Amino acid sequence: MSRREDFQKTLQHIQPERIIVDFGGNPLSCMEGKSMANLLDFLGFEPPKEENPLAFGMAGRIDERILTYFDTDTRAIGYIFSPPSPLAKNISPTEQIDCWGIRRRFTGMYWDIVESPLKDATLEDLKNFPWPDPEAIPQEEFDACAKAAKYLYENTDYVICAEHPVYGVFELGCWMCGFEDFLYRLAAEPEFVRAFFDRFWQYQKRVIERYYAAVGPYIHYTSSGDDFAMQNGPFFSPAAFRQQIAPYLKERIRLTKSFTKAAFLHHSCGSVHALIPDLIDCGVEILNPIQPKAANMEAHRLKADYGNQITFHGGFDTQEILPHGSPAQIDEEVHRLMTTLGKNGGYIFAAAHNIQEDVPPENLVAMLEAAKKYRKL
Repeated sequence: MSRREDFQKTLQHIQPERIIVDFGGNPLSCMEGKSMANLLDFLGFEPPKEENPLAFGMAGRIDERILTYFDTDTRAIGYIFSPPSPLAKNISPTEQIDCWGIRRRFTGMYWDIVESPLKDATLEDLKNFPWPDPEAIPQEEFDACAKAAKYLYENTDYVICAEHPVYGVFELGCWMCGFEDFLYRLAAEPEFVRAFFDRFWQYQKRVIERYYAAVGPYIHYTSSGDDFAMQNGPFFSPAAFRQQIAPYLKERIRLTKSFTKAAFLHHSCGSVHALIPDLIDCGVEILNPIQPKAANMEAHRLKADYGNQITFHGGFDTQEILPHGSPAQIDEEVHRLMTTLGKNGGYIFAAAHNIQEDVPPENLVAMLEAAKKYRKL
């Protein structure tokens, strides 16, 4: 049975011949900092030359030598697009202002926000803000994504993911206004939030149309990202989510599906257990990253509560076990996850987020070797 057949059985909640193993197949299963160079060195491969950090929102591809070595099942194409904008500016190799006017500084691993352009903004400020123009994205960028996807589709049996081309509505609001400011507005100034979401949706809509019209025929799933939760629960009540955010996610998924048969993956860190019924209602088919140390996100609970309704993606603990566990503990945890979440389909194995520099390469090898060993239940 091919990888793609196993993927379809997984989505249908039918036991596949082999559980799909994702490593670097979407922007939420990649490697950060020097973790890839460390792994390449450990495996005896020549590490790549050091380069300046990627701009925020750009996920680095995992070296194909690693993916082939561990016989992983997924490959990614695409990225988040950044149209030309008068707001965008490269201040230095480690400080940038993006097309949304968000100023970020690279602090060694991540781009931290140091200035939010709509903090304390009024509705009039929002109306007059110079939003990026989706038509300014060169068509050549979409065509290049389509060419990469078409090649993989016609010449390999990998499961192809189209990385999401736009940010999520909630996360962009938090970045452009500041977290405290935007969370306050969700509760006290819903008219501002609605105006922000409506304006951003017009941008999302056109990018989605252009991107999926190009890549739609050649992909098997696509990602989206918008963190709706903290370690102990969602940022907002399910009722608030249904009223303020879900309509935009639902329409985004509906529009995406009009261009492609690909399954829709949504990423949210934290404890999203209380929001899963609403995410399913929005059209989410694959849920990532299954953060096991977050409240109510244990594998057995998720499988019992929603295992027949949605496919889980991720789940291997990156907070404690992967960086600090022994190879034997890692092997045992991979087996537990695959037998718990993988029974009767509905599970794609992956780490619960991108690999950090504190993960010893021998532990990463232990996880990926165990995934090869146990993926055929």
